[in-house]
Amino acid sequence: MAITLVNPDGLPKIDAYRQVSVATGSRLVFVAGQVAWDADGATVGEGDLAAQVEQCYLNVATALAGVGASFDDVAKVNVHVVDWTPDKMPLLMEGLTRAATKLGTTAAPPATLLGVAALDVPEHLVEIEATAVLD
Repeated sequence: MAITLVNPDGLPKIDAYRQVSVATGSRLVFVAGQVAWDADGATVGEGDLAAQVEQCYLNVATALAGVGASFDDVAKVNVHVVDWTPDKMPLLMEGLTRAATKLGTTAAPPATLLGVAALDVPEHLVEIEATAVLD
């Protein structure tokens, strides 16, 4: 496996992700920001942040699988949430947990969470992008 996830001493331990990923592979995979669209382009979970987070993660997994990768290969995730406030964290974690359960993964690569004013269409509440490394 090309990715090792680490929580170095001296940094806080975050349950949702590790602080550092060490990549030793030679092929980089950049997954475009995924929104809560199903395969037909219909928005899943309109108005429901947890449902949209779940769909975004499932879409990232589908993109990764399309090139022979999985969440075990992900070195970094960026999450963009419309009108972010800390009280939305339980919904974000709920969606992440549901997706992880469906995917059978516990991978927790480093992540950046950004609040944004808007995404491509008004009904999208979250967009998630990933970078993976393959041997």
